[in-house]
Amino acid sequence: MADVRQCPQCGAPVPDGDDFCGNCGTYLGWADQLPTEPDLPQLTLDSVLPDPAPPTAAALLPDQPGPVPPARPVPRRPLRTAAAADTVTGPPCPSCGTPNPPGRRFCRRCAAPLRGDVRRHSGRSGRRWRWHGDRSRWLRRLVALLAVAVLALAVVLFQPTALRLLEDLRDRLATPAPVAPSVATATAEVAGHPASAAVDGLSNRYWGAPAVGDAVEFTFTTPFRLLSVVVHTGAGVEPAVFAGQARATALDVVVTASDGTHRTIPVVLGDRSGPQRTDTGVSDVVRVRLVVRGAAGLEPGRHVALGEVEFFRRP
Repeated sequence: MADVRQCPQCGAPVPDGDDFCGNCGTYLGWADQLPTEPDLPQLTLDSVLPDPAPPTAAALLPDQPGPVPPARPVPRRPLRTAAAADTVTGPPCPSCGTPNPPGRRFCRRCAAPLRGDVRRHSGRSGRRWRWHGDRSRWLRRLVALLAVAVLALAVVLFQPTALRLLEDLRDRLATPAPVAPSVATATAEVAGHPASAAVDGLSNRYWGAPAVGDAVEFTFTTPFRLLSVVVHTGAGVEPAVFAGQARATALDVVVTASDGTHRTIPVVLGDRSGPQRTDTGVSDVVRVRLVVRGAAGLEPGRHVALGEVEFFRRP
């Protein structure tokens, strides 16, 4: 085992073979190579002051000692110390490759930092790696990739909602235009009150449904965006005529699109004369079916009267 000495800078114990302190990185060769001061002769007042008497021939002889002026000692250049005799096991220095005992902060040969700037792989191989290249370029690419991924996810998740909000905004800004069906049919009808009477534009004509559950269907030639449906209940607008037959108070509006999909919109109607509007907002409409789900004033000998139905589209 090598002898241990103390660092002159921080006082940490240092093996004899190390050139640098493992705690503070101080070079240790200067302290080891400084020569000791030479022994100087004792000077007295008599030896320094000149003798008033002239020197004798014996004093001038070279074998006789005499006073000399003091000189400053010149230290020798430091020499590289030899490696420690014992074998050191530990992580090698990233700069010179010298193995160092665990816990050192600086290399014992070249004083290079042993911790902080060297990263290790998570595996058992102990291999080191360092980041090479421009970090900012890869960071910008990563941020751009994440932004594209977030945007794509937002489009997938919110596209239906965004399209629906856009269509609703266009519906609010548009001026509704009336549209007439090409064909009107019914599952059942009272004699003299056919299904076509519900869309002829006359207030004294109506479609007569024998019972609750009957339905009338309207077909359109060209698909369109259905904004609203306006329903007039009762047999007429005069109070006596209006109350003469039963009135529809609940309907199911079944809207069929050009691709065959259906959408059912429940509608509650007040028992009063005049138009009652229901907003729909359905695109590519080709058929609309009205199913009677409730009626007021339905008594024996009476039927449900549906006075007029109007449809409005977006231009």
